[in-house]
Amino acid sequence: MKNLQLFFVVLVATEHIYFMILEIFYWDKPSGLKAFGLTLEEAKITKVLAKNQGLYNGFLAAGLIWSLIKINNSLEIALFFLICVAIAGIYGAYTTKKIKIFYVQFIPAFIGIILTLLIK
Repeated sequence: MKNLQLFFVVLVATEHIYFMILEIFYWDKPSGLKAFGLTLEEAKITKVLAKNQGLYNGFLAAGLIWSLIKINNSLEIALFFLICVAIAGIYGAYTTKKIKIFYVQFIPAFIGIILTLLIK
């Protein structure tokens, strides 16, 4: 992978590790409440769902990390997981009506996709 591609794959993987930690461990803590704009009552009700969502974010990060250490087919692996993240970003922004998700999740993944397709 080229340096710019590598940067965006690492950025997106790091974001998803952060999301995973927030959703699994801090969902009903002050940092999680602030990050997701929840009340403590809402967070307690949805805590199990958040842990599940966090696990999926961890899988996305794991796939991107795998693409960094896999010698053969690393670009294809990275492309697959970047596309998954981009779709999740579009869907998340649409269903939650929070445009921030689009910028934080979709845009870095989309840049990674473009770089991966252009620089082979």
